[in-house]
Amino acid sequence: MRARLGDTIIAEADEADLVRIEGNWYFPPRSIAPGVLAESDTAYTCAWKGDAQYFDVAGSADKAWSYPTPHASAIERVGTDFSGYVAFDRAVAIES
Repeated sequence: MRARLGDTIIAEADEADLVRIEGNWYFPPRSIAPGVLAESDTAYTCAWKGDAQYFDVAGSADKAWSYPTPHASAIERVGTDFSGYVAFDRAVAIES
């Protein structure tokens, strides 16, 4: 699968390597193209996943997020460790 914003490919990985949480595809950190994400100052805490890190994507503010250290109960609930996996705003096209 591929995450694309305009002509920029942000991430690419086999579907089997992604994690689906609440309708969002989370891409493994190794699948993210170098230099397309920049940490944002936007703060967010999910009640069940924990503290999120937002990212600007190719110059577009807050179009991606990750849970660097999700709660242990969230990992258990999802069924796999999704630490550092990156999900994208609806403005980012997810293609199979």
